[in-house]
Amino acid sequence: GAVKRQALYACSTCTPPGGEPAGICLACSYECHGTHRLFELYTKRNFRCDCGNSKFKNLQCKLLPEKVKVNSGNKYNDNFYGLYCTCKRPYPDPEDEIPDEMIQCIVCEDWFHGRHLGAVPPESGDFHEMVCQACMNHCHFLWAYAAQLAVPALTKLNSLEDEGIVLKVEESEEEKKEMKKESGVEPQETKEDKQMEQLSEPSTSSGPACPEVRWPSAVLCISREVPGCKLKELQSKPVLRKDSATFWPSNWRSKLCTCEDCLKMYSELEVQFLTDECDTVLAYENKGTSDQETERRDPLMDTLNSMNRVQQVELICEYNDLKTELTDYLRRFADEGTVVKREDIQHFFEEFQSRKRRRTNRMQYYCS
Repeated sequence: GAVKRQALYACSTCTPPGGEPAGICLACSYECHGTHRLFELYTKRNFRCDCGNSKFKNLQCKLLPEKVKVNSGNKYNDNFYGLYCTCKRPYPDPEDEIPDEMIQCIVCEDWFHGRHLGAVPPESGDFHEMVCQACMNHCHFLWAYAAQLAVPALTKLNSLEDEGIVLKVEESEEEKKEMKKESGVEPQETKEDKQMEQLSEPSTSSGPACPEVRWPSAVLCISREVPGCKLKELQSKPVLRKDSATFWPSNWRSKLCTCEDCLKMYSELEVQFLTDECDTVLAYENKGTSDQETERRDPLMDTLNSMNRVQQVELICEYNDLKTELTDYLRRFADEGTVVKREDIQHFFEEFQSRKRRRTNRMQYYCS
C-alpha cells in the first residue's frame, strides 16, 4: 500500500519524456534500476511504488513481481519528468547561471527557486516549512494564521510597508476644510473607496470601526467569531493576502484549529495532513536518524544490560562457544576454496544445538 512518507526516484530510462509519470521507491532504485538513469524526487507523502506496473512496458519488479496495474492514490506533477518550480526547469539547470536555493512546498510538494516565490525567503534557520503562492490561494484559510504564525509574521503593519501601501485614516473636520482651501476642489469619493469603506465596516454594530484601507492586491476578510473555532476568531480581524509564498516555523501545525468545521474544510481541500506534525519532512528525517542509531547499537550489549550477573556470564560463555565453533567450521571452506551454501549453515546450527543439548543433559542439579 501507500507509504505515509518515503524517498522517491523517477527513472528516465524506463519512462522517457512523453510517457506516463511514475515513481519508484529507494529499494527498487537499487534492485531493479541500478544501471538506469535516475533522478531524485526527495520525499512524497502517501505514495505507492510504481515499479513493474503498467507504466513500465518491459520491466518486472524483482522485489514484488505481483503489482497492481495502476496506483490510483498516487499524485504526480512535473517533478516526475525532472522539471521543477513555476519556470518548469530541471535541477540543476545547466542554463541557469544564478545560484539559488530550491525550497519544497509542503502542500503540493513541488520544488521552487527562492526568487520565484513572490517573497524573499528568510534565513534557512528561521523557518521550517513553506507554502507556495498557488497553494496559499488554494488553502485560503492560511492567510488568517499568517498574521501570527508566518515568518516573518504577516502583520498588517509590516505587510503594508513592504508593499508601499499606506493606511488612509479618516481626517478630522478641520483637516478636511484645510484640504478644501488648498485644492479649491471638494474631494470626491471614488467607487473603489466606497467599496473598501463598506468592506471595512465591522460585522457587528457594537464592534470598533475599522479604518479605511487602500489595498490594491489585498483582500479584507471579516467574519463573525464562533466560540471554540480559532480560525473564525482570527478571521474576525482584517486579514491581508499577498500574492506570495509564506514561510512557517517548526510548530505551526499544532496551532491550527481542529474543530469539526475546520476538519471538514481540510478534508474538502484535501489537506488533512496539515494537522499531522508527524507528516513533516523534519519528522521524517528525525525518524531516519533515530532508526540509524538503533541499527548501530550492538544487540548483544542491549541484551546483556537487561540481564542479571549470572545470566550475563552464561550468555557470554555461549556466545564465545558459538563464535569459536563457527569460525573453525567456516575456516574449512576457506582452506578448501569452496562456497558456503545455505544448507551448510543450517547443518552447522543443527549440530551446534545437538551438542548443546548433550552437554545440558549431562548436568545434574541438587537442591538442599
